[in-house]
Amino acid sequence: MEAILNFLKQSGFYTLFTQPDGMWWKTLIMIAVACLLLYLAIVKKFEPMLLLPIAFGMLLSNLPGADLYHPELFAGGHVAWNGFSDTASLIDYLYLGVKLGIYPCLIFLGVGAMTDFGPLIANPKSLLLGAAAQLGIFLAFIGARYLGPVISPGITDIDGFAASIGIIGGADGPTAIYVTSKLAPDYLGSIAIAAYSYMALVPLIQPPVMRLLTTKKERQIVMKQLRPVSKTEKIIFPIVVTVFVAMLVPSAAALVGMLMLGNLLKECGVVDRLSKTVQNELMNIVTIFLGISVGATARAATFLSLDTLTIFAMGICAFIFGTAGGVLLGKLMCLLSHGEINPLIGSAGVSAVPMAARVSQVVGQKENPSNFLLMHAMGPNVAGVIGSAIAAGVFLALFK
Repeated sequence: MEAILNFLKQSGFYTLFTQPDGMWWKTLIMIAVACLLLYLAIVKKFEPMLLLPIAFGMLLSNLPGADLYHPELFAGGHVAWNGFSDTASLIDYLYLGVKLGIYPCLIFLGVGAMTDFGPLIANPKSLLLGAAAQLGIFLAFIGARYLGPVISPGITDIDGFAASIGIIGGADGPTAIYVTSKLAPDYLGSIAIAAYSYMALVPLIQPPVMRLLTTKKERQIVMKQLRPVSKTEKIIFPIVVTVFVAMLVPSAAALVGMLMLGNLLKECGVVDRLSKTVQNELMNIVTIFLGISVGATARAATFLSLDTLTIFAMGICAFIFGTAGGVLLGKLMCLLSHGEINPLIGSAGVSAVPMAARVSQVVGQKENPSNFLLMHAMGPNVAGVIGSAIAAGVFLALFK
């Protein structure tokens, strides 16, 4: 009988209802949230490639008694290496890839290998649109910096918290995870879920902003076909960008360097096996590990708080500001070019590749069925990836 009682006391059911401070109901809410995210990923197909492992990681981490993730090992932004192997469980080891900045960089390697920089090279002016779309990052940072302490008085490192919220405006999940893991690790789960949720909602969030800031005549503008880009240009471009960005913002070298290496593997034409591996096997493995470990950080004690609501509210503002910044600069460029540039492509300056570019195409084609903006929008879209990585480097240089 004693053995049976000991076994029952080790069960998750017993652990659930014996948690201190009434945590049992928060645990049940987190399990329900995890199931909701699984529903959105599987049924609604909201960023399923990453949202599904994030949701399952959240589920595993919040199961009482499973003891798969130990946040105390990563308290204070550092890894408690002394005794790590004695305490750590499966997810703790997986989370090291996030904490050490490995997974986001490898994701960028895969993104680079799957991205064509040709539209950006053919139209260098689109780099400005990508830069303008980063407006949302810095506006949201300023807002979180001054409103955060008012809304959520418990925040300790307000600069790291504000930078992590601001980076959501770039619509770049890996970059958001990279910055948050360095500056505000306690909010990693909330930031990651907010970032990927808004990335999945790009087709719903962006079109109203685009139509609000442009006229029907502007949306109907047909742009000239882009010039062909030579193979030599495509090979030289990632090398030049890597050197320039690393010299300008050294803290962004890891993200941008991996992005450009992936693209160079694709464009050079002599390492097809490596390029295909990066695009497929490596990308898929890292996505699984990243999703599970990030989801595991969304525990009841930290996720169910006013800070999380603040993150989601300010995150959507950051995303809207980013879209607006790109569109407004697109309007200015349209004016200066005497109607040769469709302002809609400015909305693609956020980093959601290639979803944001497709949204520009869809909105433009609704106004003018003969309009094909996809390749024009890919220029700002790719520039947005580079821009968000540089913005991340700026935040790390300032606040790390």
